Amino acid sequence: MSADQTFLQAVSLKRMISQAFIVISILSPFFFVKILFEISKLYSKTLKIQQEKASLEIENIHIEKNFLKAQLNPHFLFNTLNNLYGLAIKKDPATPDVIVNLSDIMSYTLYESNTEKVSLQKELEFIKNYSELEKMRYPADKKIVLQIPDENNLMGLYIAPLLTFTFIENAFKYGLSHNKEQFIYLSIKIEDNQFYFHLENDVDDHVSKKEFGGIGIANVQKRLQLLYPDKHELRIENLQHKFVVSLKINLTTHG
Repeated sequence: MSADQTFLQAVSLKRMISQAFIVISILSPFFFVKILFEISKLYSKTLKIQQEKASLEIENIHIEKNFLKAQLNPHFLFNTLNNLYGLAIKKDPATPDVIVNLSDIMSYTLYESNTEKVSLQKELEFIKNYSELEKMRYPADKKIVLQIPDENNLMGLYIAPLLTFTFIENAFKYGLSHNKEQFIYLSIKIEDNQFYFHLENDVDDHVSKKEFGGIGIANVQKRLQLLYPDKHELRIENLQHKFVVSLKINLTTHG
């Protein structure tokens, strides 16, 4: 048919358009593959950048966590050893238990917490041991209430280590001050794989918000955002004479 047509018919608009469609239909698969290839390369590059950024952020968080752990040991160890010395002088029968608690705390912070997740049972045991040792610094009439669940129904649950430590440490550091009402109230509940943490303590008027919060709380917030995105709720309130922390985490059932 092409051979029989005249020159004018061959260069007519209708014929040119039809030939163009033929050429496009022949070449379109190659262009389509090329476009897909370029999109794939761009997506892979973007994904790699995001992964590198996330890895860097997690690495920074681990560095900050290790720095926090390094800060824990000196002043806490100093206070606990002083209390332990006093018990030893009085030949108090509680001395062996204090030594065991201190040993467990040091082992946990230095070795066992060097992973992204730890068993919830271990984390609660650390919180209980730490809180009990801190209570030794205060007379029995101080309002220190700890509600920490026992080991039942905790099997298979894991949590990021030392997430709540900053809040607990600050409660003992700034709580039980010279206000009329001196108290620390700590409650931890586990329901349907949900971790509920609630902490209240009195705060003296001269303690600023910046001083009470500091880098520790900022570190916790960043770790929560990285490790539990859309799976946690954190509320921090600096009220008049009282500091309140409420944290809810949807826990995983694997390590």
